Amino acid sequence: MKITLLALGLLNAAHAFVAPQKCHAAKTNLFMSDRYGVGVNDRARLNIDSAVGSGGAISRRRGDVLDLTEIWEDSSPVIVQGGSLRTWSFANPAIDSVQVLLKTEGRPLDCDIELWQGPDNTPHKMRVYVEDGALRTFNAVIGTPRGPNTIAVRNIGQLEFPLDAVVRPDRGDGLAQSIAAASTISETIQGGALRTYPFSAAVDSVAVILKTDGRPLNARIELLQGPNNNKQVVELYTEDGLDRPFFAIIETPGAGNVVRVVNSAPLEFPLYASVDAYMVGENGYWNDDGYMIGQWPRL
Repeated sequence: MKITLLALGLLNAAHAFVAPQKCHAAKTNLFMSDRYGVGVNDRARLNIDSAVGSGGAISRRRGDVLDLTEIWEDSSPVIVQGGSLRTWSFANPAIDSVQVLLKTEGRPLDCDIELWQGPDNTPHKMRVYVEDGALRTFNAVIGTPRGPNTIAVRNIGQLEFPLDAVVRPDRGDGLAQSIAAASTISETIQGGALRTYPFSAAVDSVAVILKTDGRPLNARIELLQGPNNNKQVVELYTEDGLDRPFFAIIETPGAGNVVRVVNSAPLEFPLYASVDAYMVGENGYWNDDGYMIGQWPRL
């Protein structure tokens, strides 16, 4: 009996010194809203903690994404003079998202965009600045759940700086779905932190998606081309980043483009960002698999 107890004691002591098994880190998943069509639903469960691709090397063919030129050709832009305000009302509750496209004739673009839902209720607002509104147009999708809703565009520039605006409903196969189809993996940006995404000269435009887990979204999106040279700046506020995620297309002509996303909220309010190439220009070439490989243009 004593020999048996001694053997059991030695066996238990041996198990005490066994190296612990390595724990596998759990990946965080984010469920986006179902209102933005199949393209978003296919990426509803994104690995938030995974590395995000830079998007500068591989992109899709032009036929796979919605061309912004088609939207301008199929719409009737409204001129918003400097210092004036224009509103678009959508009483139909079935309209869950709205396209907002702005441009100028080559002059600077400086405006405020707000979503009005009821009296004294502004759940979404943006401050937009573009150095050249013809070279880099502003293109975004604003979530408008539970109508009626009103989109207000105020041109805060001088009288000499009018802008053209297109505000229309975003259908199931519209701009939001096309942006979601170009995105790959999201990345967590903690409150007060920033991320930068460089792109090659072959990338003509970049798809940006910002969202949260239901908390407020405060962010600043910048397009830089050279040191401290802001070509486009968007200051964004959303009351609920899950109910109203932010979709945008930033045009990046030329070389040396860097998209910087700053989470201006406190540490308790992280956001999830997806920044990928949306459309590649003529400076790229096709490989055997059907992808376009970016390369620098010949001078």
